[in-house]
Amino acid sequence: MKDLIIDLFAGGGGASVGIEMALGRQVDIAVNHDPQAILMHKTNHPHTKHITEDIFTVDLQKYVKGRKVSLMWASPDCTQFSKAKGSKPRISGIRSLPWAVYGHAKAVKPEVLIMENVEEIQDWGALDENGYPIKEDRGKEYERFIKSMCDLGYEFDCRELIAADYGAPTTRKRWYAIFRRDGRKIVWPTPTHFKSLKPKWKACGDYIDWSDLGTSIFDRKKPLAEKTQARIAYGIKKYILDNPDPYVVKDNRALAFMIQYHSEQRNGEARGQLLTEPIKTLDTSNRYGLVTAFITKFYKTGVGQSCEEPIHTITTSPGHFGAVTAYLVKFYSNPETNNQGMERPLDTITTVDRFGLVSVFLNKYYSQDSSGMIGVMVEIDGEKYIIADIFLRMLKPEELKVLQGFPDDYIIDRDYKWRVYPKSEQVARIGNSVVPVMAKTLVEANCPYLKVGNRQPIPKTYWNSQGQMAFA
Repeated sequence: MKDLIIDLFAGGGGASVGIEMALGRQVDIAVNHDPQAILMHKTNHPHTKHITEDIFTVDLQKYVKGRKVSLMWASPDCTQFSKAKGSKPRISGIRSLPWAVYGHAKAVKPEVLIMENVEEIQDWGALDENGYPIKEDRGKEYERFIKSMCDLGYEFDCRELIAADYGAPTTRKRWYAIFRRDGRKIVWPTPTHFKSLKPKWKACGDYIDWSDLGTSIFDRKKPLAEKTQARIAYGIKKYILDNPDPYVVKDNRALAFMIQYHSEQRNGEARGQLLTEPIKTLDTSNRYGLVTAFITKFYKTGVGQSCEEPIHTITTSPGHFGAVTAYLVKFYSNPETNNQGMERPLDTITTVDRFGLVSVFLNKYYSQDSSGMIGVMVEIDGEKYIIADIFLRMLKPEELKVLQGFPDDYIIDRDYKWRVYPKSEQVARIGNSVVPVMAKTLVEANCPYLKVGNRQPIPKTYWNSQGQMAFA
């Protein structure tokens, strides 16, 4: 096809792969100032022309060469608009990035231009000399930008959309704007998933690697930070003990939830979420921990006995996203059932002493009867269980990738020269990315005439016995 598709602020490729999912073709030109981002993008989009230049100074006309640009996607840096910025001063240069989009739209005249940003972009206004927004100018620069785009001949509409409504396992909410100058109507896709109706939002627990549960929070060489311990304790109370329907891991031996490594809004607050919900917004640092509480079935009499080999929580990855797992351990009235072979590793954590540790740990952070094991008992479907141990690990980049809506085959751990791509960079690219499902959905709705086929998965690779890379 002679017409072009361009991805500005391409990053690691969230919008680009979403467009490919919609149209069956890779973007023709990808622009990003960050060489690290281009490394990941080029790995997954080898047929794309990659430009590593400043978005304000790059001359797109030199690359377009007079050809028609049918679609341009632009996702300027959102950090200087986001409420997550808090009370910190803003950087005016980054806040002006949408004007770079205007400049390129004026130069190469894309027929359809889709923009994505945080909803606070609509409050875009002037800053004072200290870098703080001037209240009286709130929204004025945004209005000037939209008017300037419309003066180029574009029709305009915008909406705030939640990715979970369109089948992504994340509740990331963003402002999407569609500008078009080809005479066709702007189309907004119909939601496919719902918070309270069926089909329901996708549960993030379905995307967790439950074969890896991590390690116990007890008896660590380096004890967990006090704030981390508090988050776990408050989370267990909120998401397990006070929750009539806690998330049960596959074979009923564990309960799980996620904690967030963000500052709590008030003392005693549990910053986290259930695994039956889509994951909340991901950012450039890994801030989710997976918590798993192992529990044991409880009867009126008897001593403890573990279940068979437990599922394992996700391993630690760089950043601040973690998971906590609660082990479930069964109790019987027959003391003879306490004997068990070494092939069942849960035995080492299902002692009365361990139950006591859990009780004392939880009692440290909120009022709870810690006299014995009953203090950490939970009821599930009419059956009583005891929390026997608590596991914690961080979410892996591969988990964050699919939770953000990337295809399973998308490569994030190697660059295009097949060198190892650092985990910190993997997480940064994912947190900065457009949710691919949203790019796919919006492009399908507005540019179906550009479709040439279906996206072909990237072949899986492995190292063979001769130490050579091979394709599966």
